[in-house]
Amino acid sequence: MQALQAQQLTKSYNGFNALSNLNLTVNKGEIFCLLGQNGAGKTTTINLFLGFTNATSGRAFIKDIEVEENSNATRKFIAYIPEVVQLYGNLTGIENLDFFSRLAGYKYSDKLLKGLLNKAGLQQEAHGQRLSTYSKGMRQKVGIAIALAKNADVILMDEPTSGLDPKATAEFTQICKDLAAESRTIFMATHDIFNAVNVGTRIGIMKRGSLVHTISTKDITANELQKLYLETI
Repeated sequence: MQALQAQQLTKSYNGFNALSNLNLTVNKGEIFCLLGQNGAGKTTTINLFLGFTNATSGRAFIKDIEVEENSNATRKFIAYIPEVVQLYGNLTGIENLDFFSRLAGYKYSDKLLKGLLNKAGLQQEAHGQRLSTYSKGMRQKVGIAIALAKNADVILMDEPTSGLDPKATAEFTQICKDLAAESRTIFMATHDIFNAVNVGTRIGIMKRGSLVHTISTKDITANELQKLYLETI
């Protein structure tokens, strides 16, 4: 079953194509990693799937529902984890999770909230600490817990491993694989070539608004991907 689909998706700004005729299908349970330089069209693609901006032409779908015409319906299925997760620094991890869960229409007991934070990989002693004391990796785990609380089938991420140390990156990678094993779909924009091979099922390489390569991670090594990426950009 397809979780995400782009059909001839194009976005122009003052005559400049930030995204050009993107055709892409991401299936349920996949981890699709989108590589490319800044300005290649990665974030624009995510924003179109999220309904943050409208396409100039073409269509974006979440679970066979057209995003632009049905944004309220598609938002029920998705969660978004930006490069910097925007949470409330004066609230604790569990308080942030409770607040954003309620915004999405879900009310959980403290026990279930703690269970979601544990599942997202946040150490138990941090649940009651204020977000202002959290590292970036810890904040991301709260973001993942919020996605779990929303029962999101599709999780979109923008540069999720930027600024993470190797241990935090490895923890994040395992969490993504665990989510995919539950048939959740992950679509991430990243610059991290080596982690993309490790975590992804497929990888796309973008250049100047166009998707120029799509590769299964089973068919390429990190070194081969790095060479192809450098030749492409």
